[in-house]
Amino acid sequence: MTVRELADSGLFEVVNLGDQPDREITKVFCCDLLSIAMGRAPEGGAWVTVMANMNTLAVASLTDTACVILAEGCSLDENAAVKAKEQEITVMRTEQPVFEAALQIENRLRGYASQL
Repeated sequence: MTVRELADSGLFEVVNLGDQPDREITKVFCCDLLSIAMGRAPEGGAWVTVMANMNTLAVASLTDTACVILAEGCSLDENAAVKAKEQEITVMRTEQPVFEAALQIENRLRGYASQL
């Protein structure tokens, strides 16, 4: 599944569609501790977190994350939203809990979308 396919799925609100919408998502990653995410976020991953700040964007860029999904109703502040656009990082958001958001992505990666 590509970033664009996830963005177009209607599962999440698209905050910013970055510069690589046709990039394949490799796996789902959930973490709210930036120091752990910095060392363990998979390249090409869809990172689900509640950490909605500039540091999250920096770690997403550093780890070459395909997209960030902000869960639990979290939103980027105005400065972070501008930074996401400047750095062309794909950011989406949802009211869903982290686990449920990640499970929906995982199900789509495994081809279970039609069963949802």
